[in-house]
Amino acid sequence: MAGTTERRRDTRQQRGWYVYDWANSSFPTTVGTVFFGPYLISVAESSVDAEGFVSLLGLRVAPQQLFFIALALSAVVQVFALPIVGAFADRSERKRRWLAGTAYTGAALTAAMFLVVPGRWQLGFVLILVANVAFSASIVVYDSFLPEIADPDDRDRVSSRGWAFGYIGGGLLLALNLALYLLDPLGDEGLTVRISLGSAGLWWALFTIVPLRRLEDGPALRSGGSAAGAVTGAFRELGRTMRQLSEYPETLKYLVAFLLFNGGVGTVIYAAGSYATEELDVPIATLTAAILMVQFVAFGGALVLGALARRAGAKSVVLWSLALWSAVVVYGRFVPAGNIPVFFALAAAIGFVLGGTQALSRSLYSHLVPPQREAEFFGFYQISDRGTSVLGQLGFVFAYGVAGSYRQALLVLIVFFIAGGLLLLVTDFRKGIDAVGNPQPRVL
Repeated sequence: MAGTTERRRDTRQQRGWYVYDWANSSFPTTVGTVFFGPYLISVAESSVDAEGFVSLLGLRVAPQQLFFIALALSAVVQVFALPIVGAFADRSERKRRWLAGTAYTGAALTAAMFLVVPGRWQLGFVLILVANVAFSASIVVYDSFLPEIADPDDRDRVSSRGWAFGYIGGGLLLALNLALYLLDPLGDEGLTVRISLGSAGLWWALFTIVPLRRLEDGPALRSGGSAAGAVTGAFRELGRTMRQLSEYPETLKYLVAFLLFNGGVGTVIYAAGSYATEELDVPIATLTAAILMVQFVAFGGALVLGALARRAGAKSVVLWSLALWSAVVVYGRFVPAGNIPVFFALAAAIGFVLGGTQALSRSLYSHLVPPQREAEFFGFYQISDRGTSVLGQLGFVFAYGVAGSYRQALLVLIVFFIAGGLLLLVTDFRKGIDAVGNPQPRVL
């Protein structure tokens, strides 16, 4: 009877955990991939000088560079901030409060994007920068619940379902915003985009209520003491975690592999909107329809690849997905402007591997994390993504500055996929799992 009760409790937590993916996916879809990049360009273009530049902290930059500079700067902040967030969350007896604080900060900043109007590009720049940091901080806390709510043999399935729910949630809101954009009942395209951006923040805030009610606070790494002691202890534990990474070579090896290949994935996702509109002459309505299609293809892809992982192993499935990523990026570099059918075909291919790559990467890493140090180690997991995203996004900025085109930067991403895949290939997961003291899953 006790085992039945425990199993039922975990199922309730898993369902609540899935809903946070549903909630936060409004940010990377409606904001990050579709609307904000092109909108920031249009807002900044109303403030350019005679040569077509705006001034950012004394530097003259093109409006087309602003979005990627903001993302790169936010990634730098995350490299320092996310492990600290993880250290505090692990020491807290109320991890849900950390999820609430980071999630509602990001949601509020996203809702405030409604206030970005022509002439206020600086406000938009700051909002996307800080909101992106808050989003990633919330994911650190969210991911750290995975080892607490799923046993080793169930994590691929649970992680894949979480990503699948996220794609449906993000896709549903994007569908509503696409309908609003196409119908344009207000007769003001700028206002319609601002409403879409604001709706992403409201969606995020509303559905975050569910995981906060269903998830349960697990045991803290260490509890009690004064607030000052908690701060000191958190930084002490962070230093310990950094030292321990060198003691877990397979965990460190996987983090570097993830830094490489998922940095390439993240750059493709965030560059998609600007690349499609600026290089392929894809209208924003068509772009939104393609991104919407990706959400639903990714839903199926996450479930299919999750099922394949239970048979062939998550490592093998991720390696094959990286091969497809590389092929898509190479072909996408040479797609001529205006070729909408090919653009949709490439988007569908990306959608199929997108959810599975991210979900299985997360579940693989969960096996290499020491018990009760999940949030700290997932903090390093997140910055492994953000670290290479800095290089990818700065590559796009540099490419545009040199050649006036985003196309050249795409080929740089191939290096990330290949190098990350090779390092993943030589990572010994069985050895790494034994080193951190976790039980071995049946298939890897």
